[in-house]
Amino acid sequence: MFWLFVAFLATLVLLLGLSYRPLGDYMAATFTTRKDLKVERGFYRIIGVDSRVAQSWPVYLRSVLAFSVLGVLLVYALQRAQAILPYSLGLPAVPEGLSFNTAISFVTNTNWQSYSPEVTVGYTVQIAGLAVQNFLSAAVGIAVAIALVRGFAAHRSGTIGNFWVDMTRATLRILLPLAVIFTIILIVGGAIQNFNGFTSVSTLTGGTATIPGGPVASQETIKLLGNNGGGFFNVNSAHPFENPTAWTNLIEIYLMLLIPFSLPRTFGRMVGDNRQGYAILGAMSTIFIVSLVALTLFELQGGGTATQAAGGALEGKEQRFGILGSTFFGTTSTLTSTGAVNSMHDSFTPLGGMMTMLNMMTGEVAPGGIGAGLYGILIIAIISVFLAGLMVGRTPEYLGKKIASREIKLASLYILMTPTLVLLGTGLSFAIPAIKDNIEKVSIWNPGQHGFSEVLYAFTSAANNNGSAFAGLTANTPWLNAALGTTMFLGRFLPIVFVLALAGSLAAQDKVPATSGTLPTHRPLFVAFVVGVVVIVAALTYFPVLALGPLAEGLH
Repeated sequence: MFWLFVAFLATLVLLLGLSYRPLGDYMAATFTTRKDLKVERGFYRIIGVDSRVAQSWPVYLRSVLAFSVLGVLLVYALQRAQAILPYSLGLPAVPEGLSFNTAISFVTNTNWQSYSPEVTVGYTVQIAGLAVQNFLSAAVGIAVAIALVRGFAAHRSGTIGNFWVDMTRATLRILLPLAVIFTIILIVGGAIQNFNGFTSVSTLTGGTATIPGGPVASQETIKLLGNNGGGFFNVNSAHPFENPTAWTNLIEIYLMLLIPFSLPRTFGRMVGDNRQGYAILGAMSTIFIVSLVALTLFELQGGGTATQAAGGALEGKEQRFGILGSTFFGTTSTLTSTGAVNSMHDSFTPLGGMMTMLNMMTGEVAPGGIGAGLYGILIIAIISVFLAGLMVGRTPEYLGKKIASREIKLASLYILMTPTLVLLGTGLSFAIPAIKDNIEKVSIWNPGQHGFSEVLYAFTSAANNNGSAFAGLTANTPWLNAALGTTMFLGRFLPIVFVLALAGSLAAQDKVPATSGTLPTHRPLFVAFVVGVVVIVAALTYFPVLALGPLAEGLH
């Protein structure tokens, strides 16, 4: 098993290593060139945007919010009008509360699903609503990350780029070409792509079964490439129509990591120092490998004699993937904010399930969601140089920019926002008697410590825009639809407010020259410091609540 683990990891590292420089350099060139494609110029004329005019951070922010709110309204309207749309498969309109939750979910790059997709939404909603937002929400994340990088690279500038240009280029030049290529690969691997609707077949026992079809491969590709998550089918990437074989499983893991692990190269190129990109990559990789090893060990050891006799905790896992294929996928999806699953995290061992939760609680920075992972770990880097500056009594600097009170306040607000949403949502679910009664009698199928973990996981997933779930929770209730929808919206856009404000503050500064007292931020010591800050912040914030759920269950 050890050598199989090493071989799997080595193959993944090789694939990502081959992609790092070419894709990272291509993305840097995409966002620094002044040349527009013909189709892009046509789009800019339609929406009335001058691609040569850069925006200040408040204007950039208003563009992000306006675009995203419009997306929520459109996805909501499509779901409510489903019954009269073509290719609705005879399905009725999606209920109001569920439509609200789903619209916010897909626009915020969360893809939390409180429903069974194949029997709730038809092909038009899947394609025109959900799949489109898989592209656009991913493009928004990349755009915000690039805006922050420009803040570091700029010299006394009042602007951080143009959101409409960044979003358009991310979609047309990066996401769309890659999605086309890998859709073909998944179809070759056995993923389906059709408009067959529901097909009735005879089973071996003489009964009948209804098999859904659909344009699956195309949506599977962008859900993974864009770190969206969700699934065309209720069992997600455990379904053989979405993820047929062990080698497609490897491709899907690679897709989730491809852009987030290449963005540090883009960062290094844009700030003019590739070593900075390698340092960020080193911190991301360290956390990823440690988390992967821990989750794999917990699942291989199992929770008792029966699971150990079976060779590990196999409940809820597909035999075609096994434990290793499941832990690699689970670690990747919860560290990249993808939220897709090829095994049921609710069936993981208590400490194994805790690891998937911890992956989200670290802020998903290893490598994190598409764009969000990069700007998240850059926030951690700012906190790290600030703490290092306090230790030696010097004004902290990062990439030639002074980290003063304004910068550290914005970084601190970013760090505190997501845990606040997680703990507040979980707390209210058990503190208000009427809600607590509904949670315990309707939503939780596994009472006790595990049931508490299911609710904690849900709010952790929503606030971090991950989208995965402990499968034992019924979330399609008025409270959870409203609370999780609100949490997803605030968890996406409040941090973006702080990131763009920080980008504007950094862009307005001039660069200060490095001196003998400047902390080198490209060496292993700084990498270790960043990793330490990630671990300490997560531990201090979440240890008490973890002690009430997965830790208590695992140590019972």
